[in-house]
Amino acid sequence: MQVKASKEAPAKTWRLTCDPPGGDHPEAAGACAALTKVKEPFTPVPKDQMCTKIYGGPEIATVKGTWQGKQIDTTFTRDDGCQLHRWSQIGPVFGNVPKVR
Repeated sequence: MQVKASKEAPAKTWRLTCDPPGGDHPEAAGACAALTKVKEPFTPVPKDQMCTKIYGGPEIATVKGTWQGKQIDTTFTRDDGCQLHRWSQIGPVFGNVPKVR
């Protein structure tokens, strides 16, 4: 997983494993707990979904790997209300987002 304060900012990268929680994620147990609370945590927002124009910030996260036997390669942003909700559902997975420099 890679998290950036903005598209141009340096990335912070973690490895997270669950069941049992591990990897080098600073809060692996909390991140795994957040993932189990969401039915499909890595499903993108449907293209035809209407979203509020609420900007949550320039942060961006890329998640690649395997979740419950399925390959994951998805990006999270905070560009609008739908993306912000998707980010906040599993926020602990992204840890402390690096500050914009």
